[in-house]
Amino acid sequence: MEKIKMAIVGAGTWGTTHAGIFREHPLAETLAICDANKEKAENAAKQYGIPKVYTRVEDMLREVPCDAVSIVTPDHLHADITVACADAGKHLLIEKPLATTREDVNRIVDAVNRNKVRVMVDLHNRWNPPFALAKDAVDRGELGRLRSGYFRLNDIKWVATDLLPWAASSSILWFLGSHSLDTLNWLFGSKVKRVYSVSSAGVLSGLGVDTVDTYLTTLEYENGCIAQMENGWAVPNGNVNVNDMKCTILGDKGMISIDTSNHNLIQQYTDEKASVPDVLVRNTVHGRVKGFAYESIRSFIDKLAAGEDFIVSLEDSAMVSIVILAIMESAKKREPVEVRY
Repeated sequence: MEKIKMAIVGAGTWGTTHAGIFREHPLAETLAICDANKEKAENAAKQYGIPKVYTRVEDMLREVPCDAVSIVTPDHLHADITVACADAGKHLLIEKPLATTREDVNRIVDAVNRNKVRVMVDLHNRWNPPFALAKDAVDRGELGRLRSGYFRLNDIKWVATDLLPWAASSSILWFLGSHSLDTLNWLFGSKVKRVYSVSSAGVLSGLGVDTVDTYLTTLEYENGCIAQMENGWAVPNGNVNVNDMKCTILGDKGMISIDTSNHNLIQQYTDEKASVPDVLVRNTVHGRVKGFAYESIRSFIDKLAAGEDFIVSLEDSAMVSIVILAIMESAKKREPVEVRY
């Protein structure tokens, strides 16, 4: 089978993750990497054996005969790049979220449909083993009719203060809420019709990052399910995991409870600290990447090469962005908001 020729826009932590996975994948080959910071792009190209480096997307699209592009830029910068790539006839793997405004969601959907290209947004919790098992149980009817759910996905402060230099231009809802919401939508098999959210701020702004600390959101689904969703990035840095993640799904015949924040598989202790090494999200085995956050990127190549449907559809990811915008509106108004798709 002929290899999928890839290009990457964004040479940060996750852009280099894409580069590493494509280098391992037998059906992928990366031809170019683009970043406004030329030094970062050059360093990534050297590390992963990528032959061409660009600082302008337009130049890369004009000169590189790639089949698809990974867009791994800050959340609010997806739309213009995505439209340009779609107009150039390139298939797309976009890091979540699809876009952060309704106008940009519509622009992307229009460009994708107009150019008949294929798109997957990397909402990778669908590849998370406990959640995949939960989805199988739901689909088999083992929980009966689903009634309610709770999803808590928080980050420690370090993510907003140190990891993401652009955190003030985004939101915890885009960064983590997109995963939470997509997972609930997937498990419930329904669309959100109404949201009510409240938010709090002050912790991160006191640390120099002007962004909301936490959102607490009630979701009402068209099929009658209800859910509570908690997303924040003000968890103390001493937490043993970067993520604080818990989920419960309740049906009239059963319940599933998931806690991926802590586990008893492995702990590591020194005189200074205790830590829980990652064996689920971004781990390696004998030098090869194995965590579920890598499997979604591999799946993009697999499905594109096979001509099969992506596990996350464009409609799924557009829906997530539209609901998050409604959540933000609700938190600002402090009143329920009907979701307009």
